[in-house]
Amino acid sequence: MNFERRKDLLGLKDLGREEIDLILNTAEPMKDILKRDMKKAPALRGKAMVTVFYEASTRTRTSFEIAGKYLSADTVNLAVSTSSVQKGESLRDTIKTIEVMGFDLMVIRHSMSGTPHYLARNTKMSIINAGDGANEHPTQALLDLYTIREKKGTLEGLKVAIVGDILHSRVARSNIYGLTKFGCEIRVVGPSTLIPPEVEKMGVKSYYSLDKALDGVDVVNVLRLQKERQETALFPSMEEYANLYMIGREGLKRAKEDVLVLHPGPMNRGVEISSEIADGSQSLINEQVTNGVAIRMALLFLMMGGARDDEVAS
Repeated sequence: MNFERRKDLLGLKDLGREEIDLILNTAEPMKDILKRDMKKAPALRGKAMVTVFYEASTRTRTSFEIAGKYLSADTVNLAVSTSSVQKGESLRDTIKTIEVMGFDLMVIRHSMSGTPHYLARNTKMSIINAGDGANEHPTQALLDLYTIREKKGTLEGLKVAIVGDILHSRVARSNIYGLTKFGCEIRVVGPSTLIPPEVEKMGVKSYYSLDKALDGVDVVNVLRLQKERQETALFPSMEEYANLYMIGREGLKRAKEDVLVLHPGPMNRGVEISSEIADGSQSLINEQVTNGVAIRMALLFLMMGGARDDEVAS
């Protein structure tokens, strides 16, 4: 499997299972680099990447930047708030300006769905989608898959509940696209106003009852309530949402004893997830952050034509 032939990573919808496996497998030696005292490998020396975030981000932007630096790539962050975008420069002109500076790869997050796809058609740089509107967030899903596989030993046939704001969640969509390729049973659960009308056409089961959705599941992936994308109130109050859908100790009793709990962050503690669970032994939230760096290192390595495998660890 030669991932180098794939110029861009725009989503998991069109990514093959073999490609996903390759990314997850490549992340394993990358995670070993993170455990060293000297976190540096020369694999991408001489390569240059830029991160462009039109939406706020802590985990994704920082992990991409440090991933590039750990692999010795020259890494630049374009601060959109102080760039020529504020003077009215179009997105296409901004990208062309960046391209002629000699960058090999761009990581972009944008509030409008499809923006990375548009850029991919209009630049020679490789494009990695770091989240586009409510469409996809492929690298978050890849780190979720990696985290699950690392703890469970496999992704095959697991029962996974995705809880919360399914309607606005690019994380949910990318996870669904990825997990279905491994034969997982995926259950989405939340208020009826936050469940897309035709979500079952994606091969998932939809629930409005949290207890029913959690019955016998291996993994619970808790989503952030995206209030910034909700033009109108889609549920009566935070208190009522927490009463019905917060992941707490009692609800998890219906899941398997070794259930894993994930959350892409940032968390609304006491609303989406209780602090007891977020900080408990079943939670992999901090592990997800670490694995996010490893996954993004793997992608940069594969997409920017990294060195041979025996040079990764040198």
